[in-house]
Amino acid sequence: MEITLDSIISILGLLLGGGAGAFFTWKWQKRKAKAEAENAEIDAARELQGMYQTMLQDANTWLKDAHDKVEGLRHERDYYQKDRNELREKMEKLQKSVIDWKRTAEDDRSDMKLQIAKLGRKVELMAPFMCGDLSCKLRQRVIISDDGVVKKPRKKSDIEPNNEVV
Repeated sequence: MEITLDSIISILGLLLGGGAGAFFTWKWQKRKAKAEAENAEIDAARELQGMYQTMLQDANTWLKDAHDKVEGLRHERDYYQKDRNELREKMEKLQKSVIDWKRTAEDDRSDMKLQIAKLGRKVELMAPFMCGDLSCKLRQRVIISDDGVVKKPRKKSDIEPNNEVV
């Protein structure tokens, strides 16, 4: 068998054509797979970034809502604290007013007791000089009821003349 130049070229062409084509096909498939992998990674990174963006927006919304609630609670606390302080001041003023009124009332009451005691002593001192009979000069005792009605004792033995000279 004689190998001719044409057969060597054909064999080489077959080997080189088939091998080179396979090599280039393999290289092309490798690059294609690498590009698809990179695209898949980029898509996954985009999805991950989108998920992070969504999570960040949700967290910001939640944080804003929480901040608003805290501010609302602070305002409410300040309002009730101010209201409580005003009520305390009013209560202290009222308490002081009541204490002053009690002291004044107690002073007035003790003055009134003294005046009543003086008037009672005066009435007791005047009792011997009172008589139910206006023409009588003996100055006999009479009974004065709580209503102010003057009554004479019924029995003569109950009446004791007052012989004291004034």
